[in-house]
Amino acid sequence: MKKCRLLLMLLMVSYLCDAKVVLPSLLCDNMVLQRNAVVKLWGEASPLSTVIITVSWDSNTYETAVGKDGQWSQDVVTTEAGGPYSITISDGTPIVLSNILLGEVWICAGQSNMEMPVQGFFGQPCIESVETMRDAKKYPDVRMFTVARSSQKVPQSNCSGEWLCPDPESVGLFSAVGYFFGRSLNQYLDIPIGLICTSWGGTNIEAWMAEESLERINVDRNFIRKNWVEEHSTPSLLYNGMVHPLLKYVAKGFIWYQGEANHRNYYDYKTMMVEMVRQWREAWGNVKMPFYYVQIAPYCYDGADYRAMALLRENQYKALAEISYSGIVGTNDVGLYSIIHEPNKLVIGERLSYLALLRDYKIKGVPADAPTYKSVEIKNGKAILSFNNMAVPNDQQDPRSFSWLDEDFKVIALKGFEIAGSDRKFYPAKARLLWSENQIEVCADEVSEPIAVRYAFKNFSDANIKTTFGQPLAPFRTDDWEILPDELFK
Repeated sequence: MKKCRLLLMLLMVSYLCDAKVVLPSLLCDNMVLQRNAVVKLWGEASPLSTVIITVSWDSNTYETAVGKDGQWSQDVVTTEAGGPYSITISDGTPIVLSNILLGEVWICAGQSNMEMPVQGFFGQPCIESVETMRDAKKYPDVRMFTVARSSQKVPQSNCSGEWLCPDPESVGLFSAVGYFFGRSLNQYLDIPIGLICTSWGGTNIEAWMAEESLERINVDRNFIRKNWVEEHSTPSLLYNGMVHPLLKYVAKGFIWYQGEANHRNYYDYKTMMVEMVRQWREAWGNVKMPFYYVQIAPYCYDGADYRAMALLRENQYKALAEISYSGIVGTNDVGLYSIIHEPNKLVIGERLSYLALLRDYKIKGVPADAPTYKSVEIKNGKAILSFNNMAVPNDQQDPRSFSWLDEDFKVIALKGFEIAGSDRKFYPAKARLLWSENQIEVCADEVSEPIAVRYAFKNFSDANIKTTFGQPLAPFRTDDWEILPDELFK
């Protein structure tokens, strides 16, 4: 027994002598730390030792005690954007992290339309992929970290991944929406941008929510039990493995592109997203973190004329009223009938950046908010529609006004409208722009006394209304009629 105790003591002494500082994967060379903030550095070291940290941007030194469990954490103050800098961390044997930048850090999350890389998926290209990869080194201050897929039953403290500098390969493999968002911020702000992408194709929102979040809200639990049973869909497993490890890393905000997988329980989507955002912000310790997300793009799904995805999009827009510091970008103009991963990730990433540039960085002149439905007036058998985020044009033509010309400057038909009377039967509608009022007039020969109008309110439609800044009109309906089950999906 005495020999065993002696051996155990010798092993412990050996461990204490040999133990070195161990850092999570997020803390490595090439990383971007949030500027002008109190950020956190953390890791493992010899139990009860002292970790000394020196940062080069202000030459400050910090000391922190290591707990009995070998864990340590230290708050560090960052300065204005810049770099490259270094950080030295030591409890005897120093670790030096180099090529570190101070700038703006954003979390990019969602399912496959966020995951889709700049180089595209097989048979599904991304617009300007080759040119973007070719020009990667022109943007050395855009740094990227991709969280490896990880489905876990309990919350994790670490994840797999590394911070990469831009080159053709790293950019080609990174989230296209995320990269185009970050590149646009870098172009406008001329400061470093750090992007952390945590995404997994085909995943539902429940998998990205903390267990306690789902317990707080009233949702269709029977649907969840029956349908979400795989590793990438089971509630909370992706939060545990791919979000929880990021919580200590201070970030500016989130961009989110997800929802396709939830089209069959669309009725709970608003409730779940509102709660997910609340809990994520609480977990990051900042209730004002911006949350910008993407309207699910048009696609046929069960059939172009079914309306489940229209109802999910409706819930996405309704969530805006309940999520502070949020915004949504339209996608009516980029969706494709037969390809769920629309190729124009460039315009989506840039539209997300416009929201951040205007609201968080106070850059004026960017076309941040797309027009949305405001009101309808029935007049002489026609429906007159008014919109938010529009201005009455003056003699020099306000650039936010609706466009009615194609690329060859030819008058084109306004598409995507349906109109119904008291029988609640919808017919394709004719529409024309009332230029001086920035309104749209809608009518149909089959409907003499219209009651309701819908626009792009299907899984997929040929809706084509845009502003001259290229912002698409958001899908909407003026009615609140129940959608019958046989209209939803097969």
